[in-house]
Amino acid sequence: MRVTATEAKNRFGALCAEAKREPVVVEKAGQPDTVILSYEEYRRLSLQPQEGAQARKKRFNEDHKDWIAEQNRHFEQNGLWNEELRTW
Repeated sequence: MRVTATEAKNRFGALCAEAKREPVVVEKAGQPDTVILSYEEYRRLSLQPQEGAQARKKRFNEDHKDWIAEQNRHFEQNGLWNEELRTW
């Protein structure tokens, strides 16, 4: 559900009840600004472990190891496509 900031101010109690069914997006100047969530949804989201950059990199390398190996083989055989490129 989407509402304006004025509507959110005027209907706050009703929107809190609606947020128990689905997130409520509050817009300012026609752009999404804030989301009202149920407390249960907030807890679910905040308790999820946050994956760090190193963990994402490791997962990416594991998920795409065949593609990465193919790219490395291509580089070993052909070098970079722009090695001879010279700027003016």
